Amino acid sequence: MLNNFNHFLEALEKRKEDGTLRILQPKSEGIDFYSNDYLGLARNKELQNLLVNQIIENPQFLSGSTGSRLISGNSSTIIETENYIAKEHNYSSALLFSSGYNANLALFSTLPTRHDTIIVDEKIHRSVHDACKMSHARKLKFKHNDYQDLEQILKRQTGNCYIAIESLYSMDGDFAPIQEIVEIAEKYNAHLMIDEAHAFGVFGYGLVEKHQLQDKIMATVVTYGKALGTNGAAILTNDTIKSYLINFASPFIYTTSAQDVQWMSIKTGYEFLKANSELSIKLKKNIRVFRQQNLRTPSYEKSPIQAIVIPDNDRLKMVKETLLYEGFLTYAVFSPTVKEGSERLRICLHSFNTEEEIIQLAKIIKEFI
Repeated sequence: MLNNFNHFLEALEKRKEDGTLRILQPKSEGIDFYSNDYLGLARNKELQNLLVNQIIENPQFLSGSTGSRLISGNSSTIIETENYIAKEHNYSSALLFSSGYNANLALFSTLPTRHDTIIVDEKIHRSVHDACKMSHARKLKFKHNDYQDLEQILKRQTGNCYIAIESLYSMDGDFAPIQEIVEIAEKYNAHLMIDEAHAFGVFGYGLVEKHQLQDKIMATVVTYGKALGTNGAAILTNDTIKSYLINFASPFIYTTSAQDVQWMSIKTGYEFLKANSELSIKLKKNIRVFRQQNLRTPSYEKSPIQAIVIPDNDRLKMVKETLLYEGFLTYAVFSPTVKEGSERLRICLHSFNTEEEIIQLAKIIKEFI
């Protein structure tokens, strides 16, 4: 006999009344200001042709892996790709995962134990929060990007501490003070782990590489479903941590490996990225054009993510629907995804957006704020 589902239905009905019910919809047609395809690689015909040609030459790339990497799912393709990634980022090792969520889940659920403390930026990605529950470690939050608050928390700790931050935050479009946090982590002998999901590709290989901090950070996570236009993620670390994750990380051990086409597309994406630096230059130009429209935003001026705070779910929904009617695809972030009163329109800028599109987008938004 089925259980009573009334409490599920009530929660869904409440979301529907609030206008925040999530539903799956087909991808819309329109001018893209909402995807994470910052450099347009997911739609790049030249890159697509390179991938197609490799598949034609190696049709076995499309076959299922048949098991986890510890059984039958390992391959020369994934090993070659990991070695390539580690070398490109100046790390001794890289460990690939099917998604950034799984990479963070593996990292933070495995390394800290119930005797340790994980100190996270209050705006860290949900995957880290979920991983902390699996680790059974104590979790503390520090104020967003406030390294002085982080230090005050670290001063009070006596055991082993891990710090979790992102280099570029996806809701506010602001950068972490990485160098200051690195200094504090070293001062208190804490382990620092950085998620570079939204910085990789947009700012070269990310801000860790830009500041040459590889030897000061326990692990860096880079993901490939955003600027690289494919899918998957890598944990960049040392040989010891990689081996430990392979032996103890449940999200790695018990997951069937992806097809080789995914690992091949990552390596090809890196090579294409290196050969097409003009895409990043074009993106930066478009970010400047948007900032010249003088919309109020908490986002940093060089960020590809620009948040427009509209602290009212109904008004925010109206802005989003008006933009959609005019052919602009944007993403509205309602509470409770963000704190009530901080609801926002999340604008993602890309190398393929035109100046005219950006100016028209800003013009419509200004009518509502």
